[in-house]
Amino acid sequence: MIGQYVLGQYLSITFSDDKGVAYLQFIKKDENFSCTIEDLESFLVSHNIRFGIQRDIVQRICSNPEEYFWNRVPIAIGQPAVNGKDGQMVLTVDLEEDRKPLEKEDGKVDYKDLVRLHNVRKGQLIARIIPAENGVSGKTVTGEELPYRAGKQAHFKVGKNVLVDQEETSMYSAIDGLVTLTDKGKINVFPVYEVNGDVDYSTGNIDFVGTVVIRGNVLTGFTVKSAGDIRVVGGVEGAELISGGSIEITGGIIGYNKGLVSAGKNVKVSFIQDGNVVAGEDVIVSQSIMHSNIRAGRDVLCNGAKGLIVGGIVQAGDKVVARTIGNTMSTATAVEVGVVPELRNEINELRQELRHLLENEDKTNKALYLLNQLANNGQLSPDKVALRVKLNATKQSHMRDEKRIKERVLEIERMLEDTGRARVDVIKTIYGGSKIVIGRYTRFVKDPTERVSFVYSEGDISIIPYI
Repeated sequence: MIGQYVLGQYLSITFSDDKGVAYLQFIKKDENFSCTIEDLESFLVSHNIRFGIQRDIVQRICSNPEEYFWNRVPIAIGQPAVNGKDGQMVLTVDLEEDRKPLEKEDGKVDYKDLVRLHNVRKGQLIARIIPAENGVSGKTVTGEELPYRAGKQAHFKVGKNVLVDQEETSMYSAIDGLVTLTDKGKINVFPVYEVNGDVDYSTGNIDFVGTVVIRGNVLTGFTVKSAGDIRVVGGVEGAELISGGSIEITGGIIGYNKGLVSAGKNVKVSFIQDGNVVAGEDVIVSQSIMHSNIRAGRDVLCNGAKGLIVGGIVQAGDKVVARTIGNTMSTATAVEVGVVPELRNEINELRQELRHLLENEDKTNKALYLLNQLANNGQLSPDKVALRVKLNATKQSHMRDEKRIKERVLEIERMLEDTGRARVDVIKTIYGGSKIVIGRYTRFVKDPTERVSFVYSEGDISIIPYI
């Protein structure tokens, strides 16, 4: 048996650089070597090993030392430090455009619905900070503390149109728009989405919360929707453009009698042919409006160098200004002013609804008359009794609907009477075949007339010189 104080002649102890591991190695191989567990542990302590002693290895060395004569063995293993986790900046919106055709519930694929933009609204959370986490200290085999590397805090790289909260842990959009990363990872929200070319199968339909700029044409069958403005540096075919603001089209609209251009404010375009255009305020056309349906809440202005309105119907809340209305072939052209177009269309629909209602009411009354005759003669069977009750309920419902419609018609007619500002200005010529409607009043033009204005005066439409 060899005591701990002699063990140094047989064994050596070495350490890793960070003292995370202590190694035991035989420097003298003696088949008669033996020692107790207590002696070996005391030997380790004498070499300042205080932590992580591998008890199973100590036991095996003492019971079978020859097994370890030729190898260096880890006799003590410390506790490694666990480094802290770095903080992270995480976007709560997806920046990648979905460039995949939309598959509908019935399994069909819409190849026009190709790009779905990840719009954000003002005040929406767009990014957050995940805080850095502390690490855990380790321990060397000599009992000393092993320090950990602290996690680095993450910070926002602030770009345009974003807001950061006081704690600097959340970032919000300051406007409606599209989240975009720019140089060095700055987070921005831009209010404009640009298409550098045509809106076609390569881009698909567009639905954006800001302004859309299209540097090309919008082809038939495609849709562009914007909560802001739409600007098209090209032309529009039989497409659908829906804007909460204004729409400006550098080229013209050739609508093929389909599609729709609708703006909450103004529509500005060079020409409109076979198109459908709706504006909450003004429709401004520099060249011509041909065979189209136009509705403007305020004015329709077609007074450029050509300034022609021919065919179709043009409706405006206040006034229509054109150089020429109609043509020498007396093409039917209707110009209506003096009421919001929606109200004029509503009163037409209400009158049609009232006509159907009165027709149905007449049928109901005739059926009730026959049933009442049978009742007076005591010939009403149980099923006829039920039918009479049902028809009486229908009659009451018809009467309520009739009253509602008549009240609304009367209300709109009063609005139609308010035609003081309404006028149609003809800078050059209006031709026969044209129809002028101001409020409730209509005037047909039979012969070409030059430089005139149509206004409401004392229950009729008057023609006065254009000033």
